[in-house]
Amino acid sequence: MEVFRTLFPTLAVALAGGLVAQALGFPAGLLIGGAVAVSIASIAGLKAHIPDPLRDVAFVIIGMTLGTNVSRNALELINQWPLSIAGLLIVLVLIVVLATLTLRFLFRFDLATAYLSSFPGHLSFVLGMAESGYGNPRQIAVIQSMRILLLTVLVPIVARFTSTTEMTIAPQGADMNLTSLILLAAACTAGGFVFKLFKLPAAFVLGSMTVATTGKLMGLYDGHLPVLLTSFGFVVMGSLIGSRFAGTTLRELTRVALGGVAVTIISVAIVSAAALILTNMTGLPFGQLWLGLAPGALEAMGALGIALGFDTAFIAAHHTLRFFILTLAVPTVGFLRQRETDR
Repeated sequence: MEVFRTLFPTLAVALAGGLVAQALGFPAGLLIGGAVAVSIASIAGLKAHIPDPLRDVAFVIIGMTLGTNVSRNALELINQWPLSIAGLLIVLVLIVVLATLTLRFLFRFDLATAYLSSFPGHLSFVLGMAESGYGNPRQIAVIQSMRILLLTVLVPIVARFTSTTEMTIAPQGADMNLTSLILLAAACTAGGFVFKLFKLPAAFVLGSMTVATTGKLMGLYDGHLPVLLTSFGFVVMGSLIGSRFAGTTLRELTRVALGGVAVTIISVAIVSAAALILTNMTGLPFGQLWLGLAPGALEAMGALGIALGFDTAFIAAHHTLRFFILTLAVPTVGFLRQRETDR
């Protein structure tokens, strides 16, 4: 009974916060809004709790969402923009290295927390890793949330200086049929258990995402997950993140938020400098390059690219590549933590 007395209020607070954030137009609104709402409620005394089985279900859903959103032809476009892709690789390395060093030595976070907090995107996967025992989940959540919130503010500024058109949101595509959804869910769940069997980090997120991505690239299914299913996963994840704030002091919260501001400044500065250099080298529009390299979600950057008349295939391909690079880089947190422990 204790689970139900804590679970339902937690989910209700997360849903309310998520709907408000979504109405205000924040990217990943249900996730971020839910996390912020439950965080505030937890600090205020709410006994927020998400049981492990429900957590794992949410991880599988998030992994499926990441995999189904991969564009099947985006990878074919990557070889068309060699200079900008090289710039993307350099940008990612610089952001992760400089942000990690800043958080590690200036703000005194442990190495795993600093590393995962530095990642420019792939929020669900990063938080899934954190919830699996790597780093401090609530500190990572605050820093990553701060990055997204600040980036959301910066995107309209970029729009204002690159175009006078208003932003419109493009359709996300059709939902997959029920049979495909059931089969994919079963396969992704099995993938999660296999990854867990081999003691891989964030097993249910990574295993589910691997299965869903492989199936999408092989053409085994079409469409996206139903909005209600994805929304449920984000609400649970937001609840899980927010529940970690119980017992957090205002002093700790302030320090972590400042770390988030520092990470955002570093990321935006590097991306802006790279876009300026590349626009002189390639002749491509600065705004298009900025959106392709930006440390933000494909949905938000793609929508802005459509509104500004930029090449959305360019933006999609670069964010897809960023997605895969971060997917490979995030699990290395386990090796970094082990190295720090051995010292």
